[in-house]
Amino acid sequence: MVYSRILGTGSYLPKRVVTNDELAQTVDTNDEWIVTRTGIRSRHISDAEETSSYMGYHASLRALEAAQLKAEDLDMIIVATTTPDKGLPNTACLLQDRLGVTYIPAFDITAACAGFVYALSVADQYIRTGMIKTILIVGVDVLSAVTNWADRSTCVLFGDGAGAAILQASDKPGILSTVLRADGRQKDSLYIPSLLPGQRKAEELPYIHMNGREVFKFAVRALEKIVEEILADNGLSQDAIDWLIPHQANLRIITAIAEKLNLSMDKVVTSVEKYANTSAASVPIAMDEAIRDGRIKRGQTLLLEAIGGGFMWGAALLVY
Repeated sequence: MVYSRILGTGSYLPKRVVTNDELAQTVDTNDEWIVTRTGIRSRHISDAEETSSYMGYHASLRALEAAQLKAEDLDMIIVATTTPDKGLPNTACLLQDRLGVTYIPAFDITAACAGFVYALSVADQYIRTGMIKTILIVGVDVLSAVTNWADRSTCVLFGDGAGAAILQASDKPGILSTVLRADGRQKDSLYIPSLLPGQRKAEELPYIHMNGREVFKFAVRALEKIVEEILADNGLSQDAIDWLIPHQANLRIITAIAEKLNLSMDKVVTSVEKYANTSAASVPIAMDEAIRDGRIKRGQTLLLEAIGGGFMWGAALLVY
């Protein structure tokens, strides 16, 4: 049987760190208010140079190094992002150019915060069918570019960053299964208006708009259900999970899901306190950090899950 196996991971975070205290100098908030409601203490914010393709490139180099591969060994590039460098060409093509590889397919997936899990699932299908052997997947977002920094209900939540993983065909267990879901009826709960001239309502600012209460309620229910579903599909219980790597949106959401699954927080990887919500990058950044600091070890079972605007959500069960 052919599996998709993670050979290496990498991540990149912008140089500039913005603490809660720094935010409090420009918006009506404070560190206690933010930490109590979100668990977030700081976030990394990009400068003009640190675009999605730039951050994705540096995360990719680290993933390639970890996998002991070169860019020319890649057969496909998939980038999950909501904040592309340009309208076109897509960010994957810009990343391909930075890596110096040509002719291989390169495309973007727009699935908001669920983007990396969606990309992982798509890559897995290509590898399982034998069409592709080695794939680079990247989750990257520059949410600071679409954040209203005068709105304390949203500006405290987001940060920038990139995470990458190299998948390769293997006869050893890797990705066991993935589950993807979407519900377009929730389109008004979390969205960014059109950035195209003439297609945005005059009263709508080109920033993230979010109904926080609705997002929280839907996210907890949806993620609890999809985690139970993917475990049942594989005949496993929560005890089989060595590490849960959730989307890093809000520590309260992460804690609520862990409690509903009767999963100790000692088995949950979190990075939201340092990096805030980096959208499609949040899962791969957290995974890369836990791999590099030795928490995640080869042979352990990982459960990845994420949800984002749309709503779109998904889960992936894998052996690292």
